[in-house]
Amino acid sequence: MAGKFQFVMRSGPTVGAIYPLEAESISIGRDASNSIQINDAEISRRHARLQFQGGKYVIEDVGSTNGTHVNGQRVMSPYVLRPGDVVSFGEGIVLGYEAADQDPAATLAVSRPPVQARQPVAPPPAQAYAGQVPAGPLPIGRKTNPLPIVIGVGALLFVCACFSFFLWVDYARMWCTFFPFIDGCP
Repeated sequence: MAGKFQFVMRSGPTVGAIYPLEAESISIGRDASNSIQINDAEISRRHARLQFQGGKYVIEDVGSTNGTHVNGQRVMSPYVLRPGDVVSFGEGIVLGYEAADQDPAATLAVSRPPVQARQPVAPPPAQAYAGQVPAGPLPIGRKTNPLPIVIGVGALLFVCACFSFFLWVDYARMWCTFFPFIDGCP
């Protein structure tokens, strides 16, 4: 059985939710087949994976769109989690990694001088939750094709040039010079 650790959601769709980490391998993502399902637009269908190795959990991003961050740094390779670490998925989902087996009434014996505590990294500012995300694919933004714009501008320039030419011909009274086939031209 894996160690007694848990994730606590600090920011996201269900603030305060506790996710006990009890399996050897845990998948995290938006899809219902994941061990930990977080239904939010910031989360990929398959976002990250936890592996229990040597009494510790190791987190790894599995090619997510918005990335996995630990203490503000993007996870580019497997990372060993320590209690107190802050894990972020995208910008709005923040989970605290905690040891779940500590007895709050227990007395701690320290045989060595205390290690200087790490400065906690402040989570990104909370964003308003936009609601549930459909399980289907998300629409991808359309790219604008410049060809119709170029054709439209070209046509407009051509019409303006023709209009200017006919105004010049009319002003100079040169109809018969440019158009000898008109009735009344010598």
